[in-house]
Amino acid sequence: MNGIISHLNISRGGIPKRGVLQSELTPLGLTGDDWANPKYHGGPKQALLLIGQEVLDELKALGYGLYPGALGENLTTTGLDYRSMAAGQRFRIGASGLIELTKLREPCRTLDVYNAAGLGRIQRLLKLEGRGGWYARVERGGPLFPDDAISMVDQLA
Repeated sequence: MNGIISHLNISRGGIPKRGVLQSELTPLGLTGDDWANPKYHGGPKQALLLIGQEVLDELKALGYGLYPGALGENLTTTGLDYRSMAAGQRFRIGASGLIELTKLREPCRTLDVYNAAGLGRIQRLLKLEGRGGWYARVERGGPLFPDDAISMVDQLA
């Protein structure tokens, strides 16, 4: 499974995250990124959140006002099949990074800001088929840029 990092996104905490042209991948995620509620977000096992651009495009076509970083993802990717992703999969990312998927993201009420009359709750749609994204831990850091490759290396038990 191979894809591209289309956007790197950071914030001082909460959503939305804003795009940056480069960042450093560290054990706690992207440099410059932080969490508004560390009780539920962040930490070594949830250092990164990955969501597919395809998911954003699908929801945008339904009428939700989404864009890269809107759902709080650090990495907006293209080309990865989130329905076939699983905890324990490891991905080479950028020139030297290595990450391991740890768990599916459970969309929370923070995303209510994107609910719109007649469209229903975005959380319900994000829970389907891995659309909400995957959390990952960082095994090896390094510089990251938009358009860097992301490719699956192996599946840990």
